[in-house]
Amino acid sequence: MTLPGDWIEHRREDGECVGWMVPDGGRFRPRDILGRPVGGPVDWLEAEEALEERGLAFLAGRHVLRLPDGRERPVRISQVGPEGLEVVADEFGAASAVGAGAETFRLPFPAPEELILDGE
Repeated sequence: MTLPGDWIEHRREDGECVGWMVPDGGRFRPRDILGRPVGGPVDWLEAEEALEERGLAFLAGRHVLRLPDGRERPVRISQVGPEGLEVVADEFGAASAVGAGAETFRLPFPAPEELILDGE
């Protein structure tokens, strides 16, 4: 996917992209690095704060992917960007979950509702 032209990239102080601000009238809707809404609409500073607070640490956690047949698989996010996401099956935290031969799933961007983040 090509990002919509009105999405404004937001980077942390260290230069790492943590999301985007999407103009909404005179306000902004923050979207995290997965392209998901993080509240809003709010003013620019509140949008920045929401993205900074959300950060990137949540990407490292264990998540759940709801498959088309209704089963749920524990997964970890291995790649993320506007071109899509890749998640790998996480079999009880086994190191093989991120190695060769691990079951991987390609997902669209923004991340679909079928990807359930830890704590949601």
